[in-house]
Amino acid sequence: MSAEVMLNAKLLKLPVAAHQHNHEHHQIVVGVRGEADLSVDGTGAHLDTWKACLVPTEARHDYWGDAQNHVMVINVDPVTPALSSPAHADYERMMRVFEEPRSLQMDSRLQGLVQFAAGEFDRWPDNYALHQNLATSILYCMAERIIDRQSCVVNRHTLSPQAVRHYILKNLHRKITVRDLAGVACLSVSRFHEIFREVTGVTPHQFLLHTRLEQAIHLLASTRLSVSEISYRTGFSSQSALTNALRKHHDTTPTRLRAQQYVA
Repeated sequence: MSAEVMLNAKLLKLPVAAHQHNHEHHQIVVGVRGEADLSVDGTGAHLDTWKACLVPTEARHDYWGDAQNHVMVINVDPVTPALSSPAHADYERMMRVFEEPRSLQMDSRLQGLVQFAAGEFDRWPDNYALHQNLATSILYCMAERIIDRQSCVVNRHTLSPQAVRHYILKNLHRKITVRDLAGVACLSVSRFHEIFREVTGVTPHQFLLHTRLEQAIHLLASTRLSVSEISYRTGFSSQSALTNALRKHHDTTPTRLRAQQYVA
């Protein structure tokens, strides 16, 4: 793999004062420790340990970091066959990576790979073959994620949290799984989980729980149904399960909620 993609990689610390340059190679800058900022052709990107910035060749960029920052810099030669030959099997994949400046929010697996590689760089500072192979793995993992996210742009725009909520409300009294919710969106469980979190900022499980609690609070405030009946109607396994969820997420209990309602 590393023989087909010509690159080099290193760990370094960005200066606190801003610097600006451009270069004739593509570059990936990945946060390892601390925080840093890049501005690529006027578009800013804030780097922490979960962010990477992809800088195409010739793109002018400013960079600076805090006193604790360390970044991994991967320089990729644009004349490598995977980036310069349309006949190469990886040409389309690699070209998408550097078609424009972009920042990439890393998932836990990719972030773990970066942290592992950084540790190996520190442990074996002179093993450049090791550095190259680990950096190539990071590059290919990023490429797959970028392609994956581009392919599901339509799904992001068409996924409706409101439709998911409507399904939950219709089936509130029964057990609802993430697989059920993914079926509403016609997505696999893993794809649904990823896209739903990007669209709403919460996981499907959190959304489901919040919807159940929202309805339980409404029923507690607007009806004289028993807490046990409300627990059943809103999908909690027991009265104590509802009480514990209210205490944890709203710092209250059914008794307190009803007492407040009567006072009001």
